[in-house]
Amino acid sequence: MKIKLYQLEKSLKLFIAVFVIVLSVGVIMGLTYLSQTTKYSPNKAIERFKGSQVNKNVDVLEIPDSYPKPISEMLITTHNHIIGFSLILFAVGFIFYFNSIISGSLKLFLMIEPLISTIITFGSIWGMRYLSEVFVYFAAISSILLYLSLFTMVVIILFELLFKKAE
Repeated sequence: MKIKLYQLEKSLKLFIAVFVIVLSVGVIMGLTYLSQTTKYSPNKAIERFKGSQVNKNVDVLEIPDSYPKPISEMLITTHNHIIGFSLILFAVGFIFYFNSIISGSLKLFLMIEPLISTIITFGSIWGMRYLSEVFVYFAAISSILLYLSLFTMVVIILFELLFKKAE
């Protein structure tokens, strides 16, 4: 038996739709926080993890705007985000599996890609902090892919639950 989202009972469809909307609001709040803390600027993102650069050639004591993130904060940030994102992406991907609009390899890509991008994104902040500032671009590209995949699944789920009629 192949269950599709649009075939579900009306109250279950509404429950899933509200759940997906609430998850999406939470993700959007995280993106808003990121905007407030980095302005989506590579330099601001680097500064957030590596700390502010101070001019060492100045005779005056200069206090940096931000300090390098300690390893304990790096660990808790990556721990919380990897676990949180994996649960969000599992829930959305599981629901998305039952859509009737997208199938095949594109469906599988949309379900798996954001999980891979989660590891690349949060691994990149370690690279940015301890190896090279170039990792900011890996974080940016993988984050864009993650959010595009996630919100594509959300839009398709909501469309099918709220607008597609049972045949």
